[in-house]
Amino acid sequence: MPTLLALEHLHLAYDTARGLRTVVPDLNLELERGQIGCLLGASGCGKSTVLRAIAGFEPVRDGRIVLEGRVLSSPQQQVAPELRRVGMMFQDYALFPHMTVAGNVGFGLRRASPQERAARVGELLELVGLSHAQDSYPHELSGGQQQRVALARALAPAPELLLLDEPFSNLDTNTREHLAQEVRHILQATGHTAILVTHNQAEALAIADHIGSLSGGQLQYWDSPSAFRQRLGEEQKQKKELLAA
Repeated sequence: MPTLLALEHLHLAYDTARGLRTVVPDLNLELERGQIGCLLGASGCGKSTVLRAIAGFEPVRDGRIVLEGRVLSSPQQQVAPELRRVGMMFQDYALFPHMTVAGNVGFGLRRASPQERAARVGELLELVGLSHAQDSYPHELSGGQQQRVALARALAPAPELLLLDEPFSNLDTNTREHLAQEVRHILQATGHTAILVTHNQAEALAIADHIGSLSGGQLQYWDSPSAFRQRLGEEQKQKKELLAA
């Protein structure tokens, strides 16, 4: 499959009172079209900063972000977030409380005709299993249902790339893993390419085609789920051997 997203020697840093603080020193990875990637790591490792840079919310100090051969970010240029064809699903869902489910999903389709918007909203609500709730408001839905609405809204404008920022963290463990698998099936059905960031290994294994561990802004590896499971097994074996020594 052709590469859709490429991060090339990506350097991300913040301006602080004490000077520039590097968050990600030199990150390289590629994601093929139709694949789901996951950046796994503890809080503060830089994974959400990478996501925000891809979305256009953080500047690139060095390197490039390239989507389908088009440079989105570099020190010399910065494509505006709304022109990137990149969708984002936030940790808290960020649904509009005063809008119905249908209104939330159709929010990014304001340039479409009423007929086109209604058809697209109906198609996506059917896809996420919420056709019956189109006239409901977010507060009337469960956490899992709100998550599905947020996913439908992110998919509505047909982005080239979908970014998911810890989207399951507010849910209980059983619901989290079930919905991770459900989201994977939905993304596979629509053919979307996506990147998820999480600190949860079970989520990563449930949803991703490629898993990367980020530590101190450094990518430790970029593996398939099977290779990741093998790596976890070897690490656990080494820990047992150290405890037994």
